[in-house]
Amino acid sequence: MNGQRVVITGMGIWSCLGRDLAEVSDALRNGRSGIVLDQERKDMGFRSGLTGRVWVPDVKDRLNRRQRIGMAQQVFYAFEATEQAMKQAGIDTAWCERNEVGIIFGNDSSALAVTESVDTIRAKKDTTLLGSGAIFQGMNCTVTMNLSTVFKLKGVNFTLSGACASGSHAIGIGYLLIKQGLQKMVLCGGAQEVNPFAFGSFDGIGAFSVREGDPTGASRPFDKDRDGLVPSGGAAALVIESLESARARGATILAEITGYGFSSNGAHISDPDLDGQVRALHMALGMAGIPAEKVDYINAHATSTPVGDRIEAQALHAVFGQRRPWVSSTKSMTGHECWMAGASEVVYSMLMLLDGFLAPNLNLQAPDEDSAKLNLVRETRNETIDTFLSNSFGFGGTNSTLIIQRFQDSQTA
Repeated sequence: MNGQRVVITGMGIWSCLGRDLAEVSDALRNGRSGIVLDQERKDMGFRSGLTGRVWVPDVKDRLNRRQRIGMAQQVFYAFEATEQAMKQAGIDTAWCERNEVGIIFGNDSSALAVTESVDTIRAKKDTTLLGSGAIFQGMNCTVTMNLSTVFKLKGVNFTLSGACASGSHAIGIGYLLIKQGLQKMVLCGGAQEVNPFAFGSFDGIGAFSVREGDPTGASRPFDKDRDGLVPSGGAAALVIESLESARARGATILAEITGYGFSSNGAHISDPDLDGQVRALHMALGMAGIPAEKVDYINAHATSTPVGDRIEAQALHAVFGQRRPWVSSTKSMTGHECWMAGASEVVYSMLMLLDGFLAPNLNLQAPDEDSAKLNLVRETRNETIDTFLSNSFGFGGTNSTLIIQRFQDSQTA
């Protein structure tokens, strides 16, 4: 697929591993988990009280009350991550106001805001008591509608809702818009609220690990004794732009997005599908124009669920076979960051590419039969990687695969 080359010039992260790129890189390198046991969830009747612990942003010195009042929990995370990404990319609000910059974020719920509004209506029988910010907090596009006004963005502006592939698809769609010449720069990412209301239904169907006696050992991607995922959240942001735009600005180029594969299973609403995942993987490789053996590292979707990890292991083996690139799931440290996961895992993998290491797949004591065929990273490795692949899959059978490569200035468009 010809067109504009698309590069990454800025990154930001706010997650249970840290509040900036340096903190998160250190946590990844040292295999430090951000998972804890939350007593509030147990008091609410949750089967599992496990969660990623995400810091509460303090933004009062940067956002006024009118700006804050319409922001849901995940918007504050996204603001922090986006501000970091813009700073690294060398742009600010004034620059965005003079130039056309778009925004696409993955977000698939705003449960806390909606719950609080419903509680007020039921208790007070007076909708005027909801306040003027409630409508903006409760909409699914709360992240993009708030950030586009805060940062004075003039380009494409929408939220992408694709379950646990939302953040990955947001980057993929931004990549396609730039590649086709429709945008020069897009702020892309994903955001996920971490309050209990966002995850009650997941807990109700038994999706979560109940290994509460060992919180940091609960998320066990590819391990045969895994018993479910651990919910988490935060936000991740990327500044992506055309190579032409980056060169014109004199920006530092961090890496290049070269492939985006997507598919729908067209089958069960929650069960993963081998064929759908394989098709997304092949599409990404085809768009990147590289053979499977060029991929050095795969940050797997693997969420620590019994069926999901098994199907993904089968898909990776079907596509890569004996080529055996390194594979790990950073969800072993973060838990499943849901709507933001596809974006945060690109940031995590980018830190590995830039800092020269591979993060370990924690809690991997004994891989199951399918996972044993993969070249799993059991402990931190000092490795130079030039190409990585990131998988994200979601309910409804949505699949997304991104391929990102170390930037080579001599590569032809």
